[in-house]
Amino acid sequence: MNQGASTKMREQGLRKQGGHNLRAEKLSCMRGDKLLFRDLNLALMPGQAGLLTGPNGVGKSSLLRLIAGLLDPFSGSINVPASIALCDDRMALDENMPLASALHFWARMDGKNSGDVANAISAMGMEHLAEVPIRYFSTGQRQRARLARTFLTAADLWLLDEPANGLDSASVEQLGKALQTHLDGGGMILAASHIGLPIDFDVTLQLAALERMETQS
Repeated sequence: MNQGASTKMREQGLRKQGGHNLRAEKLSCMRGDKLLFRDLNLALMPGQAGLLTGPNGVGKSSLLRLIAGLLDPFSGSINVPASIALCDDRMALDENMPLASALHFWARMDGKNSGDVANAISAMGMEHLAEVPIRYFSTGQRQRARLARTFLTAADLWLLDEPANGLDSASVEQLGKALQTHLDGGGMILAASHIGLPIDFDVTLQLAALERMETQS
């Protein structure tokens, strides 16, 4: 594809923010010289959850980052709700601070209060770790800290990239309760996961090699 054609296609990728639903139409994503997916359609309404499945390298993480606004669509259009939280392998918390203090930093940025921080810590069952510096956390505890940060945002849409990685069965069950609470409150969830999550999904989007994508509702 020549540069002129590439520029023309990029101009067709439209993003709008501020609605109540998530809707992607004929969405395509390019990373480097590789077209990961094209003409992808996806819709979620308040209270609904979507699951992304498929092998590594087919664009699950890229789709989440695209919806989060960290990547530009190559083509197509996307409408996203007013507030979005992305939980991936980036900590996004100061590891030299105790968990509660690190969350308080973001609480001030997001207009939240001490009660909101306490609720986020409780949602992930981390009360006993609230005053422990994050650098001492195990892999599973770090994952729960990321999820607590997501819970704290109270964003309309949660984008979760392998949220159960490193979690034991009890923590996965607790995660499921937090996710269901978000859905019951009218929130939306789009999760990429190789591990089963204890919630019901309204939409499953299976990403595969180009030309072999399948959507189920």
